[in-house]
Parts: sequence; C-alpha cells; structure tokens
Amino acid sequence: MATKEKIEDTVGNTGKLFLSQETWELVLTKSIRIALIILIAIIVVNVGKLVIKKIFTARGKVPLRQSERRQKTLMKLIQNVISYVVYFSAILAVLGEFDIDVKGLIAGAGVLGLAIGFGAQSLVKDVITGFFIIFEDQFSVGDYVKIGTFEGTVEEIGLRTTKIKSYTGEVSILPNGTISQVINYSVRNSVAIVDVTISNDKDLNSIEQHIRNYLSELFQKDEEIVKEPVLLGIQSMTATDIVLRITAETKPMKHFDVARKIRGDLRDYLLGKGFDIPMPEAVTKSPEDL
Repeated sequence: MATKEKIEDTVGNTGKLFLSQETWELVLTKSIRIALIILIAIIVVNVGKLVIKKIFTARGKVPLRQSERRQKTLMKLIQNVISYVVYFSAILAVLGEFDIDVKGLIAGAGVLGLAIGFGAQSLVKDVITGFFIIFEDQFSVGDYVKIGTFEGTVEEIGLRTTKIKSYTGEVSILPNGTISQVINYSVRNSVAIVDVTISNDKDLNSIEQHIRNYLSELFQKDEEIVKEPVLLGIQSMTATDIVLRITAETKPMKHFDVARKIRGDLRDYLLGKGFDIPMPEAVTKSPEDL
C-alpha cells in the first residue's frame, strides 16, 4: 500500500507540475531566451564574416598589400575562427539556461582534454601542420595543387583539414597531418608547349617566318601570355614530316588554354597563307593486294 501511495503522489505531483502556470511560463521564458541566443549567434557570425570580407576587400586596394591568394586564405581562416568562437559561446549560454554549471564543465573539460590529448596526436598534428601551411604560405585558396594522388583547386584551408576540388567537381577533404609533399602549379608562370607538324617538302624558312609573325600578333592580343612566344625550331623529323616546337610563357595554369588556342589559330593562319597541314591518311587494301 505504501508503494501504491508513493506512485500516486508522484503522478499527482507530476500532473500538478505540468499543469502549473509557473512551469509553462518558465518553459516559455527559457525557450525565448534560447531562441534569442541562437539568433544572436547566427547574426554575429554572418555580420562578422561580412566585416572580415569588407576589411580584406579594402586592403586589396592598398598599393602595398599581400598577394590575393594569401588574402583569400587568411579571410577564410578568420571567418572559420569567428564561427567556432561564437557558436561555442552560444552553446555555453544555452547550457547556462538549463542551470548547468558551465565553469565546472569547462574545468572538467580541461582535465578531460589533457587526459585524452595523448590519444589525439593525429588531431594535434593536423592543427600544427595547418598552422605551418598558412604561416609559410605553402599554398593558398584558389591555387591549383597536387597533394599525393589528389589534384585540383584549393577550396578552403582550415587548421585541421584542407579541401581540394578537382576539375570534374569532386571535393576531397584531406587532414593536414597527411600532407607531406605538395606541388603548387599556381606560384610561378606556366609554359605552353605546342608541336606543329609540316611536310618536309615545304619551304621551311618561309613557314618559320609566318609562324613567328603569327606568334608576334598573338602576343599583342592575348593577355594570358606574359612573354612573346618562341619558335624553338625543329623538334623531330621523319621521312615525310618535320615537327616544329613552340613555347609560350603564360600566367599560372593558363598554358592549357593558350596551347589549344595556338593549335587551332595557327592551323587556320597557315592554311590562309597557302600551306597545307599534314593530316593522317587512312589506307585501305583489298584482299587481292595482300
């Protein structure tokens, strides 16, 4: 009987608690406070990111400034740090609304973090490597890089991970601690290499002069080429053809576009001057010819 009375008292007290006006006023007040905390956090993060973006945009107009690629990297990093700090503070504020001892939680988390820190060596390695990647400017947001088997454009650099987007659209997320060797294609100018095949029965000197004229005109028109392209001369010879090699120094990672442009336009240019470009011929034989 005593147990039954205790159960009835518990049910009764619970019912009174849920039906109490003070309880619902407290729930409503807490809900409004939590919603305001989350809303304020979102607003602060968005405003902070916007302010950082405007600051870096204004710095980009100053004559003595850092490279654009480094500015993008630092801007992304600072924006991420703002998000982490604000959202972490918001979580602590929400916990405080539930009367949780935040100070004790932080102190306990510090001791716990020290205890598990020895088991999180990979995380520490990621953070330290990420710091040196940014500090040494090994690569930046917007650079075209090759890291191990991954190749593409750097989308984001964080203290723990780096995101690389390939030309087909896939995004690879690499822990910074795994990055040991990096090939950065965006730091220096690129070189476009184009081989032109001509018949060896043509006037070589005349063709070379026409090619040089075309390259000079191209240099005046194409802003992606930083130096006038050079006709190096004969690259190889066969019984029927001669291969001439052209090199053109371009802006970083523009050599593919420039090489394709030279191949297409030079063919039309030489055809317009009356020179035929050798084309592969398909030869068919009947069984009687074999």
